Amino acid sequence: MAVLPTVAAVLALLLAPAPAAAADPPAVKLSKSQAGTGGSITVTGSGWRSKALLMILICGQSVPSTGVSGGTNSCANADGRAVTTDAEGRFSRKLPVAEPPVPCPCVVHVATVTGAKAEADAIFQVAGHAVEPLPAEAAGGRLSVLTDTRLDGSGSLLTWFGAPPARRLVFTVGNVGTSPVKNPVFQVGTSHGVFAPQWEEQQWRGTIQPGKKARIELPVELTAGAHGDYTVSLKYGGKVMAEQPWGVGRPWGVTLFWVLVCLVVPAALFRAGMAVVDRVRPRQTSRRRGLRMPEVALRIPGLRPRQEARHASPAPSTLPWFTPDNDPGAAGRLSAPHDDSPTSPTTPLRKGPP
Repeated sequence: MAVLPTVAAVLALLLAPAPAAAADPPAVKLSKSQAGTGGSITVTGSGWRSKALLMILICGQSVPSTGVSGGTNSCANADGRAVTTDAEGRFSRKLPVAEPPVPCPCVVHVATVTGAKAEADAIFQVAGHAVEPLPAEAAGGRLSVLTDTRLDGSGSLLTWFGAPPARRLVFTVGNVGTSPVKNPVFQVGTSHGVFAPQWEEQQWRGTIQPGKKARIELPVELTAGAHGDYTVSLKYGGKVMAEQPWGVGRPWGVTLFWVLVCLVVPAALFRAGMAVVDRVRPRQTSRRRGLRMPEVALRIPGLRPRQEARHASPAPSTLPWFTPDNDPGAAGRLSAPHDDSPTSPTTPLRKGPP
C-alpha cells in the first residue's frame, strides 16, 4: 500500500508541464562579420518587445561587453535604419555599410526608440576602416545611475498661457570608482521627436565618496510655447546614462487669447464707429425737424407756426380811417326809414304827457 503514493508522485512529476523558461534577452545576428563601404548586411534579431520600434546603427570605439562608449556621436547616424518587430519580437533588416566617425573596433548597435529601454550589439568589422585600441578609462571615481530617473513637478497657469515648461530631473548615482568625485558636471539634453537632443551642461555641487550614492536633482526647461512628446537625456563622461520621456500639453491659453483678440478688436472698432455716427446724427435730425414744423403747423386749422406769429405785426382793432362817427353810411342808416319800423317818421315824438 505504501508503494502506490510513490508511483503516483512519480507520474505526477512526469506529466506536469515543464516550467517556462526565462525570457531570453534581446539578441542580434549579422549575415556577415565584415564588409566594405558601399555593401550591405542583413541584421536579424529576436527576444525584443513585440511591435517595438528599433534603430540600427554601425558604431565605432565600441565592443559588445562595454557598449557604445562614445554614445551616438560615434555612430554613422546618417546611414542608420529603423525597423519594427513583429508580434513575436523578431525582425530582419538590410543595413548599408558605412564608416563611423571614429575608428574601430566597431559594432552593429540596435536599441529601442520608444518605450522601455533595451539594446544589443554585435561585433562587426568595416573593411578598410582604421582600427585603434579603446581609450583607457581614467583612474579614479566613476559614477553610475542606480535607479530609474523621473521628472518631478507640474505645470502652472502661466504654462497654460505659453510660459516655458519646467521640471526637475531626479536620479540617484553611485560612485563605483576608487576615488571621490567632486562637483560632477552632467549634460542634460532635450529632444523633440526624431531630432537630436540639445545638450546643456549643469554642475552638481557636492562630493560623492567611493562606494557611496547621492540623490541629484537638475532643472530642465523647454522653450516658451513648447508642446508635444519630448525626451530628456542624461549624459556623464560622454556616455548617455538615462533617458526619460516627457509629454507636454498644448498651451490652450494662447489659443483662447487670440480667439478673444479676434472677437474683441472688431467689436471695439464697431462700437467706436457707431459712437461717431451717433454723435453726428442728432444735428442732422434736428435741422430736418425744424424745417418741417411749419409745414405741419400750416395743416392744422387755427394754428400758425411760432416763427410766423413772432414776426407778424398785430392787427389793429379798428382801422384809422374808419370810425363810427365819420362813417358816411352810418347817418343814412340811422335816419332812413324802414318799412317794418313801428313808428312813422312823420309822427312827432312826445316828450311828456299832454
